[in-house]
Amino acid sequence: MHLTIDWANFTPTSALLGGALLGVAATLLVVFRGKIAGISGILAYLTNPRNAYDSDAGWRALFIIGLMSANWFYQLFATLPETSIVASNGTLITAGLLVGFGSRMGSGCSSGHGICGLSRLSLRSLVATLSFMLSGFLLTYVLLHAI
Repeated sequence: MHLTIDWANFTPTSALLGGALLGVAATLLVVFRGKIAGISGILAYLTNPRNAYDSDAGWRALFIIGLMSANWFYQLFATLPETSIVASNGTLITAGLLVGFGSRMGSGCSSGHGICGLSRLSLRSLVATLSFMLSGFLLTYVLLHAI
C-alpha cells in the first residue's frame, strides 16, 4: 500500500492557501457560531436522525458540501496533481473504520484537535494530536519498512 504524489507539480503556494482557508473557516465558525470546525463532530451530528431538522443542520451540511466540492472548485483554476492509491478496498475500508474509531475514542479528529484545539492552546488537543501523529508515523514506518 502506498500513495504516489506528483511532487514535480507540487507548489507550496497552493498548500499555504489551503491552510489559510482552513484557518479562516475555523475562525469564522468560532466567531459567528461559537462552534469548533471538527469534521468528525460535524458529520456525526448530521448522521443522527434526531438532528435532521435542527437549526444547526443547515450550516453543518453546507460545511460538508464545501469540503466535498473543494476539488471540483480547485480544478476550475488549476490542474489537480496526479495521484494514485495502491490499496485494496478492504484495506481502505478498514483504515476508514479505524480512523472513525480513533476519532470517537479521542473525542475528535485531526481537524478538531489539530487545527482548532491547538489554536486555543488546549492541553487535551495537544495530547490527542501528538498521539495520532506519533501513531501514524510509527505504523507507516512499520508497514513500509519493518515488515
